[in-house]
Amino acid sequence: MKRALIPGTFDPITSGHFDVIARASQLFDEIIVAPAASIKKSPLFTLEQRVALIEEATRDLPCVKVASFDGLLVDFAKEMGATAVVKGLRAITDFEYEFQMTAMNYQLSPELETVFIMSPPQYMYLSSSIVREIAQMGGNVEQFVPACVNRALKEKYATK
Repeated sequence: MKRALIPGTFDPITSGHFDVIARASQLFDEIIVAPAASIKKSPLFTLEQRVALIEEATRDLPCVKVASFDGLLVDFAKEMGATAVVKGLRAITDFEYEFQMTAMNYQLSPELETVFIMSPPQYMYLSSSIVREIAQMGGNVEQFVPACVNRALKEKYATK
């Protein structure tokens, strides 16, 4: 069985993330979407909330599981039995950062392969931080996120 990880903060999961997950699910037998604790980023949603939102957004993709992690990606990949890491690329700045991370991961775990999936044009500008900013200012993010995330953002910002 070919198992791949898709790591990230997913604060929150966007339509761009979902696109990468759905496309990767066509390439691997099992996908583990792996939200990282990312305390240093001060996420809007708790880790448990991010896991729940990803689970709801991907519930119609039977080969997709969700498991959070805190630590080195290469260690988590070994623990999960994953042979590949899938990363989405939007722009050249993503490539530069992901290239560095891939090189470091290769040094730590040469058997762990990295696969890049290019974002289609409609998602190349999309990021969780942009979505959060629009939602915080009362803007409509419905077209940028799964329905469960849209509801969660409305609830989160209604209480702030």
